Amino acid sequence: MRVLVTGHNGYVGTIMVPMLVEAGHEVVGYDTNLYEGTTFGDEPVKPDIVEVNKDIRDMDLSDLRGFDAIIHLAGLSNDPLGDLNPELTYEINYKASVRLAELAKEAGVERFIFSSSCSNYGASGDNWINEESAFNPVTPYGRSKVSVEQDVTKLADANFSPTFLRSGTAYGVSPRLRFDLVLNNLVAWAYTTGLVFLKSDGSPWRPILHIEDMSRAFLAVLHAPREDIHNEAFNVGRSKENYRISELAEIVAKTVPGSRIEYAEGARPDKRCYRVDSEKIARSLPEFQPQWDARRGAQELYEAYKCIGLHKEEFEGSRYRRIHHIKYLMSSGRIDENLRWVQPAKPTPA
Repeated sequence: MRVLVTGHNGYVGTIMVPMLVEAGHEVVGYDTNLYEGTTFGDEPVKPDIVEVNKDIRDMDLSDLRGFDAIIHLAGLSNDPLGDLNPELTYEINYKASVRLAELAKEAGVERFIFSSSCSNYGASGDNWINEESAFNPVTPYGRSKVSVEQDVTKLADANFSPTFLRSGTAYGVSPRLRFDLVLNNLVAWAYTTGLVFLKSDGSPWRPILHIEDMSRAFLAVLHAPREDIHNEAFNVGRSKENYRISELAEIVAKTVPGSRIEYAEGARPDKRCYRVDSEKIARSLPEFQPQWDARRGAQELYEAYKCIGLHKEEFEGSRYRRIHHIKYLMSSGRIDENLRWVQPAKPTPA
């Protein structure tokens, strides 16, 4: 297939695109490159694909003609970024995404795979939830994902098949590594300080998902018969990969030699709590075969941090944390308040 991937230079995209190319797809990347200069470790050897440096808010019909499928990853990528400016989250994550789907349909693109999130379920407590469970988002990020699903599902017809992949909380090593994700963060604290540092009381549930396995889900949808994925939502992951944050902390403490768990003073429950059933994707998409679990993931992260000699000032600084990086770009005048480039991107300090 000829596939357009938005956000191809981000945390997930830099892992997914090589997998798509290896599977034989012709890939075009589309990214505004807000995170250029935040590479973790050495610059990777990138696959030889066409890349378009453009904001998804500026897409037009000519950008989308001739594609069989669109994988839409681009957007403000987590809750803190969404909270920075809820109006921008609405504009980028919601309005631009729905407009992209509308343009894709007009351009004759048959498959539209939206990177949604289990954040849609928000404050759902300890009970198991599946794709039929009620949404209860508690952040602008979660609400934007819900709104896109609700609007884009209405576009489905005989010629346009949207699919909504509600991924668990991501983890894993990437050239655009993020430290604002729970397992990545806990291992970084443990390696650099000896403390598995918890900022909440550790009680909330999270489904977690390695970014390679997330990419496998998108590949499975691309390859599946249309009737299996048409206008469907899937919780992406494995049901057994739901953990309380405290359980993840215990795994990390056993992985990183000499580390111990410590709770922040006054640590309280996180209102985001969801325990997600992922049996539907296992039944419907047999190609999707996840390869990772939390223990293997924690070991991969530990080895990567050890390899580059990670320091606390790096992972807590502006280079690798999305919200800090965006604030740095704004304060230095490189992007404006609407997250549009004023000056070309360049590496940010640790």
